[in-house]
Amino acid sequence: MNIMQAFKMAWKSIWGKKGRSTLTILGIFIGIAAVMTIVSVLEGMKEFTRQQYAAMGSNRISVYIWSYSYDEEGNSLAPDYFPNLYNYCNGMRQYIDGVTPQGNVNATVSYGTKSTANMEYSWDENGNITGEMPPSLYYVSDQYSACSNLTLAKGRDLAYLDMKNYNQVCVIGAQAAKTFFGSADPVGKELQVNGNPFLVVGVYGSRLSEESAATSTIDNFIAFPYTARRLLGGEAPSQFTVKAKDNVNLNEIIPQLGGFLKGLVGSNGSYDVSSENQWQDYQNECLTQLSLILGGIAAISLLVGGIGIMNIMLVTVTERTREIGIRRAIGAQRASIVAQFLIEAAMLCGIGGLVGIAVGTLGSVVLSTFLVQITVFPPLWVTAAAFALSVALGVLFGIYPAAKASKLQPVEALRAE
Repeated sequence: MNIMQAFKMAWKSIWGKKGRSTLTILGIFIGIAAVMTIVSVLEGMKEFTRQQYAAMGSNRISVYIWSYSYDEEGNSLAPDYFPNLYNYCNGMRQYIDGVTPQGNVNATVSYGTKSTANMEYSWDENGNITGEMPPSLYYVSDQYSACSNLTLAKGRDLAYLDMKNYNQVCVIGAQAAKTFFGSADPVGKELQVNGNPFLVVGVYGSRLSEESAATSTIDNFIAFPYTARRLLGGEAPSQFTVKAKDNVNLNEIIPQLGGFLKGLVGSNGSYDVSSENQWQDYQNECLTQLSLILGGIAAISLLVGGIGIMNIMLVTVTERTREIGIRRAIGAQRASIVAQFLIEAAMLCGIGGLVGIAVGTLGSVVLSTFLVQITVFPPLWVTAAAFALSVALGVLFGIYPAAKASKLQPVEALRAE
């Protein structure tokens, strides 16, 4: 018996028992679909995280400084470290593109009838923002755009003279511009910040695609010159971002910054200098571990499906004992009997795998769009691996029934009812 005949006989046997075959395939396709969906959705989450980090720029170094001095009300008495850090980084322009604080501004911003004091928002069931979310307010340096991968869409950027001359100006993000000004041009208009006028001199372009920006707040901010603290108040910032040049090894810059901060902070506090790439790698590692755990749980259904395949093939061997006896009596080799039943088991699982791939692809697209607003199709390697796994399960769990069929003695098999 050649291979084509074995496939035809296997298909005839599967088609002849459609109900039983469907139930047998069910366990395989559920397992394959679950594994594919889990792997694809977690890959989508990794891609979403990568886009978020890419939008903020590469080669970013996060600097944190903590003070040990507080007043009776719990407010930090830390000195203003930024001027010294700013001057140090500017002295290393061959390695560093910029440095900026990430100090938050606690203020009310208004324009006409719009005010952050009465903005209300919530998240709907699809993860989209409903209502109006007040923008984040930051004290930044003139190098903020370089540190945050921002480009101007309109107007001009913050300048060093804005800080030096204590200019009451600001540059706003793309989403903040929509919130306060709609489709109008914000440049040249004044925002009231705690009752103080601040001239909008520029608008930053969006860092994300329209699909991703719909559920992100990354462009919903207003940037003020660092020296606006004198007017608007607030504690000295303790978080800073340093942007290294793309061709610089961060492992060379981080120790130098650490050495400078050690001398600057001394025994008055502590500090931390770390690459944001480390956080991205850590998040990806956590997602990979999660995919392994969830994939392992989903793979249990494949084990159950494989046991079901073995059970059905044992039943098939029992039902076709006389057929096996006749074939053995007229000279069929044990190898051809084994091949026949292995091919039938592999076909059953292969069909289940194809159905599982179709369902898993659909599940990946739906869930990734719903959870992270990115349409993710299973990678080709996942699809190929899923099909190969399903066929391998058929072969693995079909070995025992096939071996049992091949060991039947012709005389005893022909006596079977």
